[in-house]
Amino acid sequence: MPNNSQSQNRSNRGFAAMDAEQQREIASKGGRAAHEQGTAHEFSPDEARAAGRKGGVSVSKNRQHMSEIGRKGGEARGRKQGRGNGSAARENGSGTQANGDDGARFGPPNPLDAIDQL
Repeated sequence: MPNNSQSQNRSNRGFAAMDAEQQREIASKGGRAAHEQGTAHEFSPDEARAAGRKGGVSVSKNRQHMSEIGRKGGEARGRKQGRGNGSAARENGSGTQANGDDGARFGPPNPLDAIDQL
């Protein structure tokens, strides 16, 4: 795999030329020194909240990305509740179940539903 100096004709010196472990070690020392001197910035709860809100607004502008993460969340919830991701039903063209139930349930299963099926 070509390194930075081979691909862009730059010298093989400095922080960027070090491997990730060396970079991490040096950066860690800098962070510790800043805290010892009292010059390190620590977010207050209000600053952290504002930064998180700004990031959320930025991410939510990408509609395709939001659609993808929403779909993944729905599929994960379905797997957690033991229903799979529904892809088999879509592939077979059977959107509803044999009992006429569309499979859309929210929350824990109702034990009375088992009585109706008897």
